[in-house]
Formats: sequence, C-alpha cells, structure tokens
Amino acid sequence: MQALTVAEWANACPLGRLETRMLLSHITGRTHAQLVVRDGEGLSPPQQAWLADALQRRLAGEPMAYILGTRAFYGRDFAVSPAVLIPRPETEHLLEAALSRLPANGVLWDIGTGSGIIAVSAKLERADARVFASDICPHALAVAKQNAARLGADIAWAQGAWSDVQPVPPPCDVLVSNPPYIEADDPHLREGDLRFEPPHALTDFADGLTAYRRLAADAPRCLKTGGWLLVEHGYNQGEAVRGIFRQHGFDNIATERDWAGHERLTLGQLFLPRKRGREKGNTVFRQPAKHPLFLVKRARFQYIRFNSQGCTLP
Repeated sequence: MQALTVAEWANACPLGRLETRMLLSHITGRTHAQLVVRDGEGLSPPQQAWLADALQRRLAGEPMAYILGTRAFYGRDFAVSPAVLIPRPETEHLLEAALSRLPANGVLWDIGTGSGIIAVSAKLERADARVFASDICPHALAVAKQNAARLGADIAWAQGAWSDVQPVPPPCDVLVSNPPYIEADDPHLREGDLRFEPPHALTDFADGLTAYRRLAADAPRCLKTGGWLLVEHGYNQGEAVRGIFRQHGFDNIATERDWAGHERLTLGQLFLPRKRGREKGNTVFRQPAKHPLFLVKRARFQYIRFNSQGCTLP
C-alpha cells in the first residue's frame, strides 16, 4: 500500500469535504484545525486500511453514523450501531417536552429506548428524576447501557415488548416513546439511511399506528393519575394519534410541531378513576379527601348525606 499524507488522501477522496474531514478526524483523532495544519503528515497502514473500508461503505450508501459508530444528540455523543436507529434532531423536541412535564423527583419511563438517547439525556438533565428504560431488543439495550455507563447516567433497565417487561417499573409521571411509525408500504423505507436501519424500529409492518394503540391502552397501568404520555410520530399522523388518545380517555391532548413546522409529537394526560372505598356487602363508605361531606350508599339508588360531624343533611 502506497503511503499517503492526510492532504493526499483528502484530495483523492470522492466524498464531500465535510464527510472527508469527518472520516479523517475519526481515524486520526485530530480536529479540523489540526488536520489543516498537519496535512503533510503521513497516514499509517492501519489508518489507510480503515479509511479505504469506510470509503467503500459510504459509497454504498451506509450512514456515516454507523461508519463512525457515533452520533450527537442534545449536545452529547452517543454510540450507535445497526441495532438501533440513528438519533435525529426532531427527537430533541420530544425530550424537551417530556422534561417540561416531569415533576421534581418524578419518574420517567422511556419505552423502546434504542440507543438510550431519551433516557440518558433525561437523567443527565434531571438528576433528581428516576429514569427507567426498556426495549425488546437485547442488542439495542446493550448499546443503551454502553451510552449510560460512558456518560454517567444511572438508569434502571428492563427488557420486553411495550409495558410487558421485566422488571416492571413503578407507576410513572411521564411515559415517553419514539416507536416504529412508518407504514409498511412507505417507499422511504427503501431509500437513503432507512435502508440500513433496523426495520423493526422503523415500521410496525402495518398502518404505522399499532404502537400508539398499544401505548395508549397500556398507559393506565403504567402512569400515575395525572401522568403524561408523549410520543413522536410521522408528519401526517398527528390527527390519527390524537384520535387514539381520545378513544382511551386522555385529557389535555395536544400536538406540537418540529422545527420544520411538521406535526411531530402528540401528548396527553391521563386521570385514572378513583379507587373505590372499602366495601361491606352492598354498602360502600367513601370520604373524599379535603371535603366536608361524604355519602353512604346503603342500597340501590338510596343515599344519605352526612357532614364531617356525622349529622344528617337534607
């Protein structure tokens, strides 16, 4: 192999200047400025071999994130592999919306965590929070755990599909997910970076809405009363997702747009039914908190009202 300098390899590289610089920076460990100043220095045989392989992979269309093994998200570098989706800027909006609804010392559960960008970023931004993350894919969980360990985020992990995971997280204040939402017949699945990303993380192999139906149905057993479900979705799915949330009893439903102006995430708040009081036969005693009145139901359709001193009211 002919020995080449940094400048010689860069000049011969058919990629654009940005991607050429990214490859050289990755393999040499030098910044852009250092590459310019020291462009006459030679590349070692192992470096040239890596660059030759990386160039062929890129020319075949493989995403730079997979070639470099990393992608930035919310100001931090995350490891990625073909087992996980490549982080996208739009998902930062989902993270910020989730954080804005997470109370002090709250609990957040990231379902379908992938590389862990939401869970890890949430924990690093909110050290007071308890953060749980789950995924059905053990290879994805391995990447997420690697990111958490490297960045110093204390996350509780679980494996399984949707809310059917072990171990089971406690009821949470915020349930967040960026699930597979591309329709099975969408031609974009055969274009660009999507050709290389894991299909099960991109599509439900149906109408693109399967995950939202499941998340909305599972929410009552995952959320505290008044908790929030937040999901990312396709630019044309906002109306359908809002409808699913309404069907499952969510309140305060809203859809927010991304920086490009597209409807990108929908959220809703779930108020769970009050737990019934202690029952004896057909008699139910219930005294609502902070209320001076309570009812005693003694038989069908017969109620007697009392005040807090036990006196009968008309």
